[in-house]
Amino acid sequence: MPGSRASRFAVASPIPLEAPVTTALIGLSTLENLFETSVHRGSADSAYCPSPMAETPKLLDELLRAGAPSGYEGPAAEIWRDAASFASLSSDALGSSIARVGEEGPLLAVVGHIDEIGLVVTHIDEKGFLYFNPIGGWDPQILVGQRVEVRGRDGLVPGVVGRKPIHLLEPEQRKKVVELKGLHIDIGAADRDEASGLVRVGDPAVIAAEPVRLAGDRLISRSMDNRLGAYVALEALRRCHERESLKASFAAVAAVQEEIGLFGARTSAFEVRPDLAIAVDVTHATDAPGVDEKEVGSHPLGSGPVIGRGSTLSPKMFELLAETAEDEGIEYTVGASGRGTSTDADVIQISRAGIATGLVSIPLRYMHSPVELVDLGDLEATVELVAAFAARVAEGIDLSR
Repeated sequence: MPGSRASRFAVASPIPLEAPVTTALIGLSTLENLFETSVHRGSADSAYCPSPMAETPKLLDELLRAGAPSGYEGPAAEIWRDAASFASLSSDALGSSIARVGEEGPLLAVVGHIDEIGLVVTHIDEKGFLYFNPIGGWDPQILVGQRVEVRGRDGLVPGVVGRKPIHLLEPEQRKKVVELKGLHIDIGAADRDEASGLVRVGDPAVIAAEPVRLAGDRLISRSMDNRLGAYVALEALRRCHERESLKASFAAVAAVQEEIGLFGARTSAFEVRPDLAIAVDVTHATDAPGVDEKEVGSHPLGSGPVIGRGSTLSPKMFELLAETAEDEGIEYTVGASGRGTSTDADVIQISRAGIATGLVSIPLRYMHSPVELVDLGDLEATVELVAAFAARVAEGIDLSR
């Protein structure tokens, strides 16, 4: 990339997928080193080391507890907007929320989708059992025996996902993978009339799985995908606002309906009209049993954010994100994609006449399950990377291909 670092990217003072990807841990001293792989970033003295969190951040905890699948994001969106009261707030017709700070210079949008996978009631039978379809992508095996919360007309209705007991299955049935059509939700109702007084066809449901801290800095919960991204977008905006570090404008976006088609990011990008954007999502951590690094790359828990690089992503956004991480001493890996990323970045980058878009992901184990697992150190490092990047954006930034 021609030109000096200073002329290409204004530098501020340092600030204390879901799709399969291929990654390599890298380290840079100059931009010329960007294409050297398997080099550890920086020295131990310069490395950014997040302090262990005694408690889960309050906003993150509240977001994870809110049941809000695609199309029904209201409870989580309300929490996010309340926390964004320091910024200029707006929303679009789909329900995506936008918090903005600054009116001058280039506009950076950081987009994290706030929806999660869930279920929707499709039928109530004469015995009061509920039948359902998925909202987003489910492995049906995960649902068997789970406790759920149905958002009924008068509040949350507890229930369980049931199936025919294994004792009553024919031998051939035991060998088959369970299908969604063989499952139902039992809310304890005696019949259709009692059930219909509590829930209606079209009511959404999520698995009842509150956040739980594990050993070290690890946290499990449902809805990590992608309350983490929505949290990062808003927390990075808050830190930039409190530090008064911005030389340009910054819009944090909590996009809706990602799990069913990337719809919220599409309308939000059209509405916000950013000059550059970062999508923040999760990607598969590669240190769990059964995960093949040759297929999805190497980015274990504790290795920091994953910076995306690929056909649909801006090459300069990748280099600038990598440069920011290097300068701030933030460890990271690189995720490569040959076509789309299966994240909001895919639709943001083709909004209007095109938007220079980057992708930052957080390693996550057990995606699309009630026990999605993250290292809070990776989350904190991602917040700091995005905040530091935002502080560097200024007039004259060159994002051309």
